[in-house]
Amino acid sequence: MNNSHLSANGKSRARVTRRLFLAGFSGAAWAATRGRSVRAARLDAKRYRVAVIGHTGRGDYGHGLDRVWLEMPQTEIVAVADADPAGLAGAVKRLGNPQGFADYRQMLDRVKPDIVAVAPRWLEGHRDMVVAAAERGARGIYMEKPMCPTLAEADAMVAACEKHHVKFAMAHQTRYSPKLAVIDEMIRSEKLGRVLELRARGKEDRRGGGEDLWVLGTHVLDLVRRFGGAAQSCFAAVLANGKPVLAGDVRPGAEGIGPLAGDEVHATYRTDRGLTAHFDSVANTGGEPSRFGLRIFGSAGVLAMGTGYLPPVHFLPDSSWSPGQSGRRWLPVSSAGVDKPEPLEDTGLHGGNLLAAADLLRAIEEDRPPLADIHSARAATEMIVAVFESHRLGRPVSLPPENRRNPLAMLGQG
Repeated sequence: MNNSHLSANGKSRARVTRRLFLAGFSGAAWAATRGRSVRAARLDAKRYRVAVIGHTGRGDYGHGLDRVWLEMPQTEIVAVADADPAGLAGAVKRLGNPQGFADYRQMLDRVKPDIVAVAPRWLEGHRDMVVAAAERGARGIYMEKPMCPTLAEADAMVAACEKHHVKFAMAHQTRYSPKLAVIDEMIRSEKLGRVLELRARGKEDRRGGGEDLWVLGTHVLDLVRRFGGAAQSCFAAVLANGKPVLAGDVRPGAEGIGPLAGDEVHATYRTDRGLTAHFDSVANTGGEPSRFGLRIFGSAGVLAMGTGYLPPVHFLPDSSWSPGQSGRRWLPVSSAGVDKPEPLEDTGLHGGNLLAAADLLRAIEEDRPPLADIHSARAATEMIVAVFESHRLGRPVSLPPENRRNPLAMLGQG
């Protein structure tokens, strides 16, 4: 696994962690928790026992969901599970020699951790891992995206977490970015004017189309919901080689996605705020710099953003949306504001994981949902599944979708 985003030594990691907490959480990102920091002193003294679930060769340990706990002063990694023997040995060494298990259920039974990191990127085992952790007394779960292959599985995960009062956080790291508070203020103060529409695109690399929608669309569709409101309907088309996908085009998807099809996806949503939002992805059309991200179009300008702890964000104060016509220039947006230098160090996904982990612990202490909670994770997954359901039925569908199965598995069944 590539951990190049992590610091090279313990002292450097500690400095990065301290800067994130003092600079990041004391600023806009911490404001996003709405000031609920009254138990911070208690948190610093409390130890949470963490168990990590990974699976080498089948999603590994996600984007650093294992190592983040080494840098949290409130947590101690007490166990790790990996069905791959070599992968398990490596994880035990990497995570400070906790107990190692080949079976995550046995680990949960023996260790009874407070926090469980469900780290594999592959979707296929997420439901079973989350339900097992919830049923065995975990207080919090931090899970790699995407959520799971079907809405029926998402429903089971929500039910288990609600029944056992588990705080669940999805690794939608952008949800924790300190830049989001700045964007919120720009929208509130009408720097963009009236928000008119939102446009999201995937990375549009070799995975473009259906796989892009699942693997990366979950990030940007979550942001569509964050800034544009809950999706109420979806009308979409899924194409393969320029033609509508048929049953014969469906194949097993990568990374445990399940039935998958399409090298081109075009979807339009209507939100409960009366906005139109779009998601598009066409395979092998991405460039550098990438179009991956979200654009918010307003009557007075455009805001373009990527994803991550400190995503690239730019603002075009131009009602024509055309700098060639108006002569206006794109202005960078930092955590300090529009056209201001960025005071924080960009530590990539690791920085987002630190903020997400800290927020999860505070959510437990304050008995509130994490910023990227299980309901927002399911809602983003519903937006993904609605694309395939709309294509299957050939008409718009309401959200949440009534069909909780994989629509591509039903294609051609009427």
